Amino acid sequence: MKVLGINCSPRKGGNTEILINEVFRVLEKEGIKTELFQLGGKTVSGCIACMKCIKKEDGKCHQKNDVINECIEKMVKADAIVIGSPVYFADLTAEAKALIDVAGYALRAAGNPLRRKPGAAVIAVRRAGAIHAFDSINHFFLINEMIVPGSSYWNLAIGRAKGDVLKDEEGMKTMKVLGENLAWLMGKIKDKR
Repeated sequence: MKVLGINCSPRKGGNTEILINEVFRVLEKEGIKTELFQLGGKTVSGCIACMKCIKKEDGKCHQKNDVINECIEKMVKADAIVIGSPVYFADLTAEAKALIDVAGYALRAAGNPLRRKPGAAVIAVRRAGAIHAFDSINHFFLINEMIVPGSSYWNLAIGRAKGDVLKDEEGMKTMKVLGENLAWLMGKIKDKR
């Protein structure tokens, strides 16, 4: 089994990546493989509703969107997905929004290959907007018929400077419990297939 973590923060090694890696730490202890995909800071395009993905039904964006297409391919191959974003003006990063819009359109047109895969949102926040960003990612999971595991609190941690989330004990505990719940859920789904 394999979990794909998508870091939508342009700050490599920052708080969002730290949170994803905390979830990964627990998964790896359970023998689950993990892969981190760095989307933040890359050149991506949002959906322009050209409808080419709908016509071709191939699960790809037909703009010049190579990074998002690479990410989509990894999402389809993964057994579960973790999408992480910092909060920018009370919502997701532009890269996270582009991924959600493009992948949502392209994959639903291709037969909805994310159906019944677990998906978890992870949010790094300085002050406000975390729940809005968290909801935006969860809406993507839910419209794609994915299964969203819970944790001991909303999947967020507070921090501004790189590494500050490590000081948020409750936030880090939430990531640990999320990893435990995600591993459990993946095991239950695997047993049923």
